Amino acid sequence: MKLQYRFILFIFLIVVLFVLLSAQLLPEHKWLFLVSELVIMLIIVVSVHLYRIFILPVNLISAGVESIKDRDFNTTFLKVGQREIDDLIDIYNEMIRRIRNERLSREEQQYFLEKLIEASPAGIIILDFENRIQTINPAAVNTLDCSDTDLIGKSLDRIDNSLAAQLAMLKSGDSKIISLNGLQKYKCQKAHFIDRGFSHHFIVIEELSDDIIRAEKNAYGKVVRMMSHEVNNSIGAINSILNTVLQFKTQLSAEDRADYEEALTVAIERNNNLNNFMSNYADIIRLPKPNRETVELKNLLDRLKVLTGADLRQRNIRWLDEYSKSSFTIQADIEQLELVLLNIIKNAAEAIENDGEITVITASDPEKRLIIRDTGPDLSPETAENLFTPLFSPEIKRVVSS
Repeated sequence: MKLQYRFILFIFLIVVLFVLLSAQLLPEHKWLFLVSELVIMLIIVVSVHLYRIFILPVNLISAGVESIKDRDFNTTFLKVGQREIDDLIDIYNEMIRRIRNERLSREEQQYFLEKLIEASPAGIIILDFENRIQTINPAAVNTLDCSDTDLIGKSLDRIDNSLAAQLAMLKSGDSKIISLNGLQKYKCQKAHFIDRGFSHHFIVIEELSDDIIRAEKNAYGKVVRMMSHEVNNSIGAINSILNTVLQFKTQLSAEDRADYEEALTVAIERNNNLNNFMSNYADIIRLPKPNRETVELKNLLDRLKVLTGADLRQRNIRWLDEYSKSSFTIQADIEQLELVLLNIIKNAAEAIENDGEITVITASDPEKRLIIRDTGPDLSPETAENLFTPLFSPEIKRVVSS
């Protein structure tokens, strides 16, 4: 039962009691009966006054509680002219004002934080209590290469992305640099914050690829300029020796002369191409602008076969070619393409080490493809991570695939 109803019931019982007592005085004591009636009227008047004094604050408190329940912090009460109630109203109005200001300040800070997270160049992922994605900014969406609708509500280990899989293994307080494909590097940190008494985890993803490439570009540039200088000085002397040796072809038998001359000619041309390439190689990032021309790929592969033949025979490695019957021409810079293919053949031979096969396949249906396959073991995960890192030269430690 509410307090106001209890108060009314109490006054009602008192009045009834006085009425019954005064009724006993009516036959013999009329004057006392009149006095008792006046007392009853006074009790009623005083009770109404006290009701207003005591129940009004209760009603104000009830109205304030309802406003707080409805999250209405704009409602305040006017003073009623009673000191005690006015003091209560002042306290309530001050409390509501502070709550309103703190709520407004919190909403402004929340809005600012959301805008800051959204505009941040670093990827930010906020997780809920069950480590599912609660909030993710555009930078993190682009990094994970998914739409935000596909990510919200998902655990990181349920996302089909190699970076997300590694992020899922981070523990609170961890800071780790994650490398993908030897080209992309990310600094990832996992931490937590307290929100309404509960701990939330968040992950910050900073892409380091541009900074690392810029630093490596300066370092590689110095290395390449030194290499270019040394190569240019050496190639001139080597070609001079090769040209001198080529003059002795007349002393060989007719059946050996052609192979001898072809091998030395290919070696001289390769040196000249390498010399031109290094001369134009200004830095490691900015490759020389390709000079595209029509290249018959079979002819280029035949030259590489001659150039690498001696090394392959020494390693007891067979060169098997499966060329398409139709002409296989492409538009490419022959010097740069030759250098790329030469490095691939060299890497394949080093992977096999001894006794194996290198198969070179060209296909033009349904599209043009060049496939170089070797019988060496698979790359280790550490080597695969740095496969596209410039000037990377790992130890040949492979993992044989089952």
